[in-house]
Amino acid sequence: MTVAAEFATIDAVRDFNRFYTNFLGVLNRAYLDSPYTLTDARVLFEVGSRGGVAASTLTRELHLDPAYLSRIVKRFREDGLIETEPDPSDARSQIMNVTDKGQAQFEEFVRRSRTQIAGYFDRLAIGEPERIVEAMRTIQDTLGTDQAAAPPAIIRAPRPGDIGWIVHSQARFYTEEFGWDHRFEALVADVAGKFLSNFNPAKDRCWIAERSGLNVGSAMVADGGNGVAKLRLLYVDKAARGLGLGKLLVDECIRFSRDAGYDKLSLWTNDILDIARGIYVKAGFRLVAEERHRMFGPELNGQTWELDL
Repeated sequence: MTVAAEFATIDAVRDFNRFYTNFLGVLNRAYLDSPYTLTDARVLFEVGSRGGVAASTLTRELHLDPAYLSRIVKRFREDGLIETEPDPSDARSQIMNVTDKGQAQFEEFVRRSRTQIAGYFDRLAIGEPERIVEAMRTIQDTLGTDQAAAPPAIIRAPRPGDIGWIVHSQARFYTEEFGWDHRFEALVADVAGKFLSNFNPAKDRCWIAERSGLNVGSAMVADGGNGVAKLRLLYVDKAARGLGLGKLLVDECIRFSRDAGYDKLSLWTNDILDIARGIYVKAGFRLVAEERHRMFGPELNGQTWELDL
């Protein structure tokens, strides 16, 4: 990424931050037509949803200044929303619980927030709310501090639209990562189109790797004729690297090819794709041919690998 492109990306994030803080009303003193700020409401939400939470815990998890949280707690006590007691594990902290009045205010915040969001979504076209939620989940999963805590990936059959996703994701990735041109997208589209047009459930198969509701990987097996299966379009998104999905997808291709009665599984790749090549080697594939080419712009070394089944 060039310096100019990097600055443009950073500025786009800053623009989004300004938009979203205004959208949420972060700067408003009155949140959801209440006498409380958004921070006040978040603190009450945490206390109301957890029950018996320590002030020191909220200070740490919400990244709040202890003195600032103390002022919020003091106001909540005065308004009769919470009760506090000494924290037995920390003399400098206190345990907070909501009162009946506080529980009612907490539930009212939830109701108003849901009503507000429903009002925004009601103005959108069909499918747009789901697209927004998907984008939010992408941000959360990608920038979250604990990637290991995210749900594991699942391997499933494709749904309508998934083959189009394969073309889109691979064309975008290889263009941005390696500088390949439009001819690679044409190749992927051709392979995907023929897979759909000639699909035979006894001989052809496609797998989609999905994590947290998002597609993050794919692979295909197509009939190459004469007892040879072709492994096509293996891909794992950068957001899901290191999870072993590439190996899992290749293992599925091998298992299916054997069960379908093929004698051999063949694939074509380029030697710069080190991670994929390493998976093939460990699975027992052997290199049978190489050729230099410029099919996608830059000069590459194409390789054909085969596995006897």
